[in-house]
Amino acid sequence: MSGMPTPRGRLTPARDLSDLTWLRVGGPADYLFQPADLQDLQQFLHDLPADVPVFPMGVGSNLIVRDGGLRAVVIRLGRGFNGIEVDGSAVIAGAAALDAHVARKAADAGIDLTFLRTIPGSIGGAVRMNAGCYGSYTADVLQSATIVTRQGDVATLTSADLKFRYRQSELPDGAVLVSATFRGPEGDPDELHARMQAQLQKRDETQPTKDRSAGSTFRNPAGFSSTGRADDVHDLKAWKVIDDAGMRGARQGGAQMSEKHPNFLINTGDATAADLEGLGEQVRKKVYETSGITLEWEIMRVGDPLTD
Repeated sequence: MSGMPTPRGRLTPARDLSDLTWLRVGGPADYLFQPADLQDLQQFLHDLPADVPVFPMGVGSNLIVRDGGLRAVVIRLGRGFNGIEVDGSAVIAGAAALDAHVARKAADAGIDLTFLRTIPGSIGGAVRMNAGCYGSYTADVLQSATIVTRQGDVATLTSADLKFRYRQSELPDGAVLVSATFRGPEGDPDELHARMQAQLQKRDETQPTKDRSAGSTFRNPAGFSSTGRADDVHDLKAWKVIDDAGMRGARQGGAQMSEKHPNFLINTGDATAADLEGLGEQVRKKVYETSGITLEWEIMRVGDPLTD
């Protein structure tokens, strides 16, 4: 790409992305940009030729980058974008702040954002994907989000602007989320921390947290997240229809559907992105054949496959 801006932050050409995703697969991005601060990000986007695609990336906890890599400038926010402040009943978090840290800091202040505690990832991703669990969603607590547009301007979006749906939101094309403001119900700090501890324990008992995964692979066909309640119905949960299709533990190359939780796709050691995506597609086919349900991917898949 010619005419690339020269920012103050780090701009790395042909940067392999595999070590930046939880699944540890994927080819190179044309460029990886790590902005120094907000102004650096604004200037860079403003100066970047309009035909160059931009892909904002969080901690890569919900992402398969295909083996051929990404024809784009990947923007990854780091220090300078991970602050967390509490102002009265509002929690203001940078897009690079980890969901778990935000939940803990909020709990210290007696604000209940506990559902974020077990969600792997950063706040930018949580807003983008309307992350949720235990029947609570980012959409329920988000007051506003600040973005830098593809043209380099700072803009504030409300919850309504983001058009939240189950595991989805809408952002202007090429926009980069930089921070979000949340309001949650009040709670007693000790009780909130105890609840998070219990949720973590339950997660570790039921999910393969020690394996290389990217969280849930497919959205629940019911169109809502697990509530965590004892009377929660399982007939329209992704794990249940995968299990019923006989795909628990199924393998392709180095990829496997977890034995512990069939909706977790794991890299057993040497999987390629093609193995992981291919196994996911096998699961979708098998589930459709056995139950007539078409599973929708929850993990984002981006980039180009390897060509011979």
